[in-house]
Amino acid sequence: MRSDFRRLQYFVAVAEELHFRRAADRLGIAQPALSRAIRSIEEEMGAVLFSRTNRAVKLAPAGQVFLERAYEILSLVERARRDVRNADEGRVGTLRIGYTDFAIAGPLPNLLKEFQVSQPQITLQPQHGVTLAQLKRLAEGKLDIGFVTGPISVPGYAQRPVYAEQLVCVCPDSHTFARRDSIQLADLAEEDFVHGGATDWQYFYDYLNPLCRRAGFMPRITQEAFNTAGILGLVACGMGVTVLTEGVARTLGPGLRMVPIPDVSERLITCAIWPQDEARGPIGHFVKYLDGLPAV
Repeated sequence: MRSDFRRLQYFVAVAEELHFRRAADRLGIAQPALSRAIRSIEEEMGAVLFSRTNRAVKLAPAGQVFLERAYEILSLVERARRDVRNADEGRVGTLRIGYTDFAIAGPLPNLLKEFQVSQPQITLQPQHGVTLAQLKRLAEGKLDIGFVTGPISVPGYAQRPVYAEQLVCVCPDSHTFARRDSIQLADLAEEDFVHGGATDWQYFYDYLNPLCRRAGFMPRITQEAFNTAGILGLVACGMGVTVLTEGVARTLGPGLRMVPIPDVSERLITCAIWPQDEARGPIGHFVKYLDGLPAV
């Protein structure tokens, strides 16, 4: 294969230079060796590829056709070499990426877009899931990397904080809080809360409950929804208030108001998490990309 590939390169050089000596100099070989290689190609093809005189070398009609095919073959070989090299370096493949509502409402879309530009041959497959569901899929090998509410204390996984967000109150625009510039967390003590289920949202409650306890109360959850869209829909119906991240609250629909809680300094952390022993191939390139992001 190497010999045939080299002979194609010899032929292309002569076809482009239309001069055996210049082609030989370009290739770094002796002119007689180049002439022998071209003759062997012509013998193998059973056709004259060049018309030669003492004063000029021209492509014969058969040579023009062979040149077009030579370009195609050389291009295919180069693409095959590049694809094999990219595959060997983990630059080709699929990356299954989990995300929470909080992650997709933050800078994650831009992160994925930037990574895709830098690694166009890695196909991204985003999959929505609460933190608990993502950890389960990671353990089952159905997910490569997750963006979860963290940090996570699970052996065998590496993780990196990606970004952090303030917690805010979201209430109906008819609520008395809606007329205020801010509230204190303790102001929510007597309010009905709308939130996710205790099991699915346990990692979020690991943030919220200690904050409320410190403020002297525990949230009275009277309505539950599966995701943030459902939570916000119930709040808009007047079923209660909720505490979510500023990223989610920036996309509120009609009938809702975001109210800052300045006495809550703690921020909800979104972490990227992946199996510790799997940081190679596409995962390795994604982790390398994450390592280049500003520290949280």
